[in-house]
Amino acid sequence: MPKKILIVAAHPDDEVLGCFGTVARLIQEGYEAYTLILGEGKTARKSENTDTELEILHDEMKKANAQIGIKKVFTCDFADNSFDTVPLLEIIQAVSKVKEEINPDIIFTHFENDLNIDHQITYKAVLTATRPMKQESVKEIYSFEVLSSSEWNYPLSFSPDTFFDISATIGLKLQAMNRYKSELCQYPHPRSLEGIELHAKYRGMGVGVAHAEAFKCVRAIK
Repeated sequence: MPKKILIVAAHPDDEVLGCFGTVARLIQEGYEAYTLILGEGKTARKSENTDTELEILHDEMKKANAQIGIKKVFTCDFADNSFDTVPLLEIIQAVSKVKEEINPDIIFTHFENDLNIDHQITYKAVLTATRPMKQESVKEIYSFEVLSSSEWNYPLSFSPDTFFDISATIGLKLQAMNRYKSELCQYPHPRSLEGIELHAKYRGMGVGVAHAEAFKCVRAIK
């Protein structure tokens, strides 16, 4: 049986920014991977065309996840940047439902001190849904960084302790992010293709490889 990965992200494109280079590599190594997106991702921007924009975003999400071989994308519709207005239990239950269906070995999710409140609450929900009980399938949990959130919450900076060499899969990560046309920004914004690649080079330079993704290890049972 292949080991299973579950990515738990607050918004569409967080999954790509946070860990797609690593997950693409692990899929190539034989893992199965799934994505859970908790939030719908647009309503906080108060556009007059929200419904159309959400349709576009969800289509981009499906194509981006297919790009690296994600087996299935699960979605919820918690309001953008408003997770703190929802009982935490509802978000925990949403995570638990998918987790119990997949029985993942590894979870990748947000950093607890991101600037974005939805990211913070997603992290709390994941930890609550994966209490280290005897029957718990999840043996490894890693927090990822999301450009334009993790590094913007001064002074609670992201200090990684685990790095994955994504030199062979940085192209797949960029191709997946390029599917999110509605979310891409122009350089020098960090959420641009140039910014994403530069950051992967920066993380790689710190550990002696061409490109890397960085994580904080929350739990690893070996």
